[in-house]
Amino acid sequence: MCFSFIKISVRQTAKIYFTAFILLTFVGCQESEKPPYKPAAIDKNPTAVYLSPEESMKTMHLPEGYHLQLVASEPMIQEPVAIVWDGNGRMYVAEMRSYMRDINGTGEHFPTCRISILEDTDGDGKMDKHSVFIDSLVLPRMMLVLDDRLIVNETYSYNMYSYRDTNGDGIADEKKIVYQNDTADNANLEHQKSGLIWNIDNYIYVTANPVRYRYDSGMLKVDTLADSPGGQWGLTNDDFGRLFFSAAGGEVPALNFQQNPEYGQLNLDSQRINDFDSVWPIIATPDVQGGKMRLRNDSTLNHFTASCGQAIFRGDRLPVSMKGDLFICEPVGRLIRRSKVMNKGGVTVLKNAYEKAEFLTSSDMNFRPVNMTTGPDGCLYIVDMYHGIIQESNWTKEDSYLRPQILRKQLDKNIGRGRIYRLVHEGYSPGPRPNLLNASNQQLLTYLSHPNGWWRDNAQKLLVIHGDKSVVPELEKLALGKRTFWERLKFWKDKTPEATRVQALWTLEGLHSINKELLLKAYNDDEPAMRVAAIRMSEPNLVQGDEDLLSNMEHFKSDASADVRIQLALSLRYSKSEKAKALLKELALNNAGNKFLTTATAKSLEEGDESLNELKASIASMAWGDRRSILRGAINYKQLCSTCHGAEGKGVSSMLAPPLAGSPRVNGHSDLLVRILLNGLKGPVDHKNYPDVMPAQNSNSNEYIASVLSYIRNSMGNKANVIKPDDVKKIRKEIGDRQNSWTLEELDTVGVRISKIATDKTKK
Repeated sequence: MCFSFIKISVRQTAKIYFTAFILLTFVGCQESEKPPYKPAAIDKNPTAVYLSPEESMKTMHLPEGYHLQLVASEPMIQEPVAIVWDGNGRMYVAEMRSYMRDINGTGEHFPTCRISILEDTDGDGKMDKHSVFIDSLVLPRMMLVLDDRLIVNETYSYNMYSYRDTNGDGIADEKKIVYQNDTADNANLEHQKSGLIWNIDNYIYVTANPVRYRYDSGMLKVDTLADSPGGQWGLTNDDFGRLFFSAAGGEVPALNFQQNPEYGQLNLDSQRINDFDSVWPIIATPDVQGGKMRLRNDSTLNHFTASCGQAIFRGDRLPVSMKGDLFICEPVGRLIRRSKVMNKGGVTVLKNAYEKAEFLTSSDMNFRPVNMTTGPDGCLYIVDMYHGIIQESNWTKEDSYLRPQILRKQLDKNIGRGRIYRLVHEGYSPGPRPNLLNASNQQLLTYLSHPNGWWRDNAQKLLVIHGDKSVVPELEKLALGKRTFWERLKFWKDKTPEATRVQALWTLEGLHSINKELLLKAYNDDEPAMRVAAIRMSEPNLVQGDEDLLSNMEHFKSDASADVRIQLALSLRYSKSEKAKALLKELALNNAGNKFLTTATAKSLEEGDESLNELKASIASMAWGDRRSILRGAINYKQLCSTCHGAEGKGVSSMLAPPLAGSPRVNGHSDLLVRILLNGLKGPVDHKNYPDVMPAQNSNSNEYIASVLSYIRNSMGNKANVIKPDDVKKIRKEIGDRQNSWTLEELDTVGVRISKIATDKTKK
């Protein structure tokens, strides 16, 4: 007994010293890194002339030690927007070749886009082999590699197909439906889903739409979420499956990263700290949709406005201080933000890594970073669309702020180009090309311990797709961190990394090999992330009313890790037993100072946001069809309108759009609202100027328009008649082929009665 105590003490002491050494080294690295480049003066009238890739790279500034390498460029690729790799390191590039070919977006819907496959055959880091894998696509927006199959989704469609090259010529000759929903998605392409990430929990996630998917026997099975996960273009995850969304439309660079989308949206005050939303370009920004209110005195962009393509760096061939950092593209500002991701009592907090500066800045007006990802070689890859216009045609119309800026700078002339870069650092060499598609399942097991998250993710995915349960015993050993007596005795022996063990546990879940005995062992694991994962995996048992397992979870209420206590509160939502309710109340009482935890417990007790319940009660006496339209409108509003008008219709902090709550205009004549939504609105609203025009939504169906307007007229403190699809149809016919946005003065002259509202305001 004494020997055991001494042994543990020595091991713990060694661990403390080792940890201190690592921390000191890490802090030292951080302090010794020089800040990014800051110009002596801002060029207030930059040129928009086209630059070659080599010339453009000279305009890019990075912290000392970092530099870019060109991986691919035009004419090999044009208008690239996303990249993924298969298990053997071949890169697939989605090319939106029809995107904004001119200022009016002519031909944008035409099937002239493609997905290329690129290879580096000589190992120099630059792609030298190219083939058109899939041609004649409509704005391909999502890609997911399975094994030798690539799943693809096109804009304006929910359908997804898998493509395969069966004869090795680099061209897909097999196409199979993997998810079918023939309903057209007519929303503006900026407001549609993106992502398609196979996350650690074996669900496949997208932005915007309230769904996630699960791969099963060659098909994607949909799992409906209670709430939209939010976000627009871009989705990324960390080593433990935390997802990070971004919403350019609402000028929010990062959101909904506190909890998994299965539990709904949650954003906390100060989750982005120290003026995080301000950006620091090195070039004047005339082409910003928000207009002059989005510019500083030196004409630089003052706030995120086009955040997209974010990535958590999870590689192993750049400085360790970068690992786990969140990088965010800002193509309007011609920059890339580096964010430190911190855990403060279970709350995830983001902070700019630099003081009033950015990780990467460029003075090339055509530099348009739109996506990033960690590559199989352990480096960070950047997708530069290198496109003059970076705003969809809804916002470049005759009456927009953007149009004259684009024409003045001739940004509309720069089309048909695009670059992909690799970020490298002095003293580090990129890792080898993978060969996972030819690896045995035993070899794939070893890759779960790879220091590069890309390898671990692909090993997990392939093991799950293969479905070979002979690897289960080895996976269990890896997950539980089993070591021999001599390994345990030698305190200097490296432990299996926490990320590897959690990934092995989720791989078991993907193989349907999680049992109660394994969960109980994981409950008592030393690593908080293992306990968090085990609690999540217990949710099916909680749904089935497993009281024994619930009793074994009770000790988590006093767990030292806030992450564990929070996950307990979230997962107990799946149990309706009195024991679970009592445990939740105890959690709330003992953690009153943790806003995240108290919010989670309140929601699990159904004592949180009951706005939808209140809405249902308030419309209970209406006809069934009207109730159905309003509830559909609530979903549609949250997916699109809330980014500018706010979830409760009160507007957002950046004041992007007028408030809807209690608005006399919303409660007034229905014709006014229908016309505004169909064609958009420009100019002052109630004597207040907003950043830009409200975009037209006439591409949406009459049912969609009616549902959204009926919702806002019967919520947020408003009360008015519902609007029918036939009402929208009638006004759409009256409007005809009008393209320009309305002004309030125009609406008054065409007989929409807003004069009384203006008179009342004048009297006040």
